[in-house]
Amino acid sequence: MRIISVSPLRGDSDAGLGAEWIAPVPGTDAALMLALCHVLDRDGLADRRFLDRYTVGYPRFAAYLRGDADGVPKTPAWAAALTGITAERIRALARQLAAGRTLVTVSWSLQRAEHGEQPVWLGLVLAAMLGQIGLPGGGFGHGYGSSGDVGLARRLSAPRLPQGANGIDSWIPVARIADMLLHPGAGYDYDGRRRRYPDVKLVYWCGGNPFHHHQHLARLREAFARPQTVVVHDPFWTATARHADIVLPSTMSVERGDIGAGSSDSTLFAMPQLTEPHAQARDDYAIFGALADRLQVGEGFTEGRTVGQWLCHLYGHWRSDLKAAGHEMPPFEQFWASESLQIPVPDPGQVLLSAFRRDPGRFPLSTPSGKIEIFSATIDGFGYPDCPGHPVWLEPAEWLGGHPRRYPLQLVANQPRRRLHSQLDVGAYSQEGKIRGREPVAMHPRDAEARGITDRSCVRVFNDRGSCLAGVTLTEDVRPGVVQLSTGAWYDPDPHDPSFCRHGNPNVLTADRPSSSLSQGTTGQLTMVEIEPYPATPPEVSVHGPPRTAEQSR
Repeated sequence: MRIISVSPLRGDSDAGLGAEWIAPVPGTDAALMLALCHVLDRDGLADRRFLDRYTVGYPRFAAYLRGDADGVPKTPAWAAALTGITAERIRALARQLAAGRTLVTVSWSLQRAEHGEQPVWLGLVLAAMLGQIGLPGGGFGHGYGSSGDVGLARRLSAPRLPQGANGIDSWIPVARIADMLLHPGAGYDYDGRRRRYPDVKLVYWCGGNPFHHHQHLARLREAFARPQTVVVHDPFWTATARHADIVLPSTMSVERGDIGAGSSDSTLFAMPQLTEPHAQARDDYAIFGALADRLQVGEGFTEGRTVGQWLCHLYGHWRSDLKAAGHEMPPFEQFWASESLQIPVPDPGQVLLSAFRRDPGRFPLSTPSGKIEIFSATIDGFGYPDCPGHPVWLEPAEWLGGHPRRYPLQLVANQPRRRLHSQLDVGAYSQEGKIRGREPVAMHPRDAEARGITDRSCVRVFNDRGSCLAGVTLTEDVRPGVVQLSTGAWYDPDPHDPSFCRHGNPNVLTADRPSSSLSQGTTGQLTMVEIEPYPATPPEVSVHGPPRTAEQSR
């Protein structure tokens, strides 16, 4: 088995191919995969029997590859000019893919960019052309390395609270929060439908942190000022809590009892309370229970159970269900004392889509055709120019190949190493990774020298949307012209300029534009910036302490 992947950050060399950058220009993964598909198609390396039996739409996609549709064959030479990878390396990689069992895996980050649907769709198309979907060690994967349960054998579900039914049928794609708040009643396209934003008067936020994961934070700050009331649950004075009218202090996981497991995790954890809640902090369950009482639906919400009683009740039902399926699990008291147990696996040797491969008629996919849709008549029927019926190369609005470039550096806003998203940025481990109290930005020495920037100095990263301070770390692990600034530094806006973050949050720089009309997804992974030295004394980072009171601000 071989796993083929590429990174937008790291340069390397390949024995026999000469020293070169094998990482594509960020945002050009679709062009690279189209060229790989072109080689497979042209050289007869595509598995036509698999394509004929298990997919629909390959001839139409192949016409696009060959240039029949637009006069532009998607050759390695074509892709080399976009990706920065030599045509020889692309051809060699395509043949390497076809030479043995290969898993084509794409990261979640690919879709978090303009036209982000295209490289993910193309990863599946590339795997289909290789014909190994449904075979052990081959086919297509999504999100490997992003979460611990991706790729594991599917397990029985863990205990969970009943979800009930949502009494409101209005909803939006999560990345369109600012649009909704700023433009109530405005229309937008989504997944083939024309929808309208509701007029929201109250925002109630429990879990998550929009001032971490949303883009163009100065615009989001303006949007959050529009509702009449914003309520936030939070254990810390995060940026989201600071933009609330009412903050309900909630407990951390160590301050409450719980059961822990992800959707496909192999282990169920007992999570007993380790310490008393701080000050006035209460469990989310206690807060919602008190609100339910005030709304005269308390009994319907709690069913008369405490937290401990709910944990025992949920585990007992789960244990009974597993016993009926032939799996004997210990009593709750034994589980709670042992700290964890292994969740059973119905089929340890399962292979993704193996049943579909055995008999696509009996085990169809959930697509309209029941097969892998290389061309989707459904999506094509939506008529979206930013997401047509088969995967294509669409030039982003902001990328290194764009001309002219007022901001010449492409910023990659990746997930951080020292925290999960923005969680516990206030903690010592996250703080130890800062440079002069700012989030570090990785930069190639050549780009730094051209700007008079030295290692571990403070710099200003900026574009038309905003700016932030960061501490420089020089490294040749990023391509020249590319800089890397992790997400998750708590947004610390200057009191007089909300577009300026004193701490280093890259989302003051990223554009609040959707990936496409199909998904309306986030595009916060990539943007164009400039960087300059910051010679003045950097202002104090204030977001890790409590906010100033009204009296202190006078």
